[in-house]
Amino acid sequence: HADDIDYQIEADFSGIIAPGLPNTVIALGNIFGRLMNYGDGLYGGQFVGGMYAEAFFENDPLKIVEAGLRCIPAESQYAECIRDVIVWWKENPTDWQATWEKIEAKYNRHPDYRRASCMKELANIDAKINGAYIVMGLLYGKGDPDQTVLISTRCGQDSDCNPSNAAGVLFTTIGARQLPERFTAKLNRQTVFSHTEYNFDRLVEVCTKLAREAVQRAGGRIEQDDQGREVWLIPVQKPVPNPLEQCWEPGPVADSRFTPEERNKILYPPGEK
Repeated sequence: HADDIDYQIEADFSGIIAPGLPNTVIALGNIFGRLMNYGDGLYGGQFVGGMYAEAFFENDPLKIVEAGLRCIPAESQYAECIRDVIVWWKENPTDWQATWEKIEAKYNRHPDYRRASCMKELANIDAKINGAYIVMGLLYGKGDPDQTVLISTRCGQDSDCNPSNAAGVLFTTIGARQLPERFTAKLNRQTVFSHTEYNFDRLVEVCTKLAREAVQRAGGRIEQDDQGREVWLIPVQKPVPNPLEQCWEPGPVADSRFTPEERNKILYPPGEK
């Protein structure tokens, strides 16, 4: 499962709570992404988080994708895949299906790009190809929410997660107050999410708190202007990606262990400890 989609589909949070802070995104990936993935599987989440971090300040889909790329090793297969999508999009800017065919040939059917994805051709949860389909929605959607979701969904494979990532990045550029009502009218703000203590509004509060902490830890400040409005002063960061890791040539085992304090927080069903 090293190169699979697990962290990529969970990584939105890392950019949402790190506006303009790509190195915070990378660091969060190294903490949480490594619980599930390695190499390209980790890079997929850092790429998605990097796009979110950029989307607070940029609305050009290509520039957002390029910002995500700067958060991962350029020599990784994941980065190669995203660069390919950009090239093929420029070659076929109005025909997303032509680009889809090229992605299918290289990243679904070629064994060199399926070394560590756990499923066969018709059910590919490799992070690279699904990351390509996120980018397809953003580039070919041209800032249109419906087209972004539609194209990313029709690309297939993990076709609930990919449009969710693509729409999340796009919606960050738009802002919650400016979203078309059809995307928020049925939002249930009261029901608690499964296996958590959070409903939607409580989750927003926590994310805002974490974002404030991230800005301040990165050397930024939160001030008030003459009208009493909060102004976040966020330092500009140059992303520093991880060294390259590929699971078929793994590095030494990391000394990643729970501390005694962390182990004490793990809850077990009665009688199973």
